[in-house]
Amino acid sequence: MSNTQAPARVTVTTLHKMKREGKKIAMLTAYDASFSRVLDAQGVDILLVGDSLGMVIQGHETTVPVTMDEMVYHTRAVARACQRALVIGDLPFMSYTSPELALRNSARLMQEGGAQMVKLEGGAPQVATVAQLAHHGVPVCAHLGLQPQSVHKLGGYRVQGRDEAVAQQMLADAHALQEAGADLLVLECVPVSLAQHISHALSIPVIGIGAGRECDGQVLVLYDMLGISPRAPKFSQDFIGAGATIPQAVASYVQAVKAGTFPQDQHCFF
Repeated sequence: MSNTQAPARVTVTTLHKMKREGKKIAMLTAYDASFSRVLDAQGVDILLVGDSLGMVIQGHETTVPVTMDEMVYHTRAVARACQRALVIGDLPFMSYTSPELALRNSARLMQEGGAQMVKLEGGAPQVATVAQLAHHGVPVCAHLGLQPQSVHKLGGYRVQGRDEAVAQQMLADAHALQEAGADLLVLECVPVSLAQHISHALSIPVIGIGAGRECDGQVLVLYDMLGISPRAPKFSQDFIGAGATIPQAVASYVQAVKAGTFPQDQHCFF
C-alpha cells in the first residue's frame, strides 16, 4: 500500500491565511483535465475555468457566446483531474441577471461541474447577487475593472479606473462586494496605484491581471503565458521561452508570482 498522501486542498481559508501572511497566490486558467493535472502538479493555487475559453478554445472574438452548459462541461473536466488547487468556475454572460438565476446556475457549476467557487463580473449591481450566493453557502469571486462580458458596452478592451470618479466608484464597489460576502476579488486592467489601494483596503485576497504586483496574487490566461495566443495582451508574459517544457513554464510562472518578480513595469498600467 502506498504511503503517498494526497496534497492538502487549497480552500477559501487557505487563501485568506496567505493574504494575512503576505504569501502571493498563483492562479491560472484551465479548461481541460490534461492541463488541470499539469498546473496542479506545479503548485498553482487556483485554477480558473474562465469563460475566456470562448476565445482561446472556441475561437470567438469575445466571451459573450459561451453558454452555461459549456461552462459546466469544462469545469467538470478540470475538477476531475485536480487534487490540490481551488477550482473556480465562471458564470457566463447573462447567467446571473438576478440573484435567483445566479443561485441556480451556481448550483449547477458546483453540483454538476465540481467547482468550489463561482466568479461573476460587476460592481454595485451585483451586490445583492453576491449576498444571495453567500447566504446559501456559495463561495464567490468578484471581478472589477475591465469586465470582458461587457466589452461591447465598454467600447473595447480598455484600462479602467484612470478617471478619479471611476476609481472611487471601483473602490466603493470593492468594499460593497466584500461586505456582501465575496471571498476573492479579481482586478483586471487597472492602474497600479488603484490596485494597490484596493488590495490594501480589503481583507479578502485581491488577484491582479494587468493590475501590478501589489495585488495579493496574479492570474493569467494559460495560453497567453504559454505564448500560443495570437494576440497576447500587454500584461502577459511568455513563460515557455526557448526550449522550456509546459511544466517548466508553469513552474516558472508560479515561482515568479511567489517571489514578486512578475509582473514587471512593462506588464502594468500607470
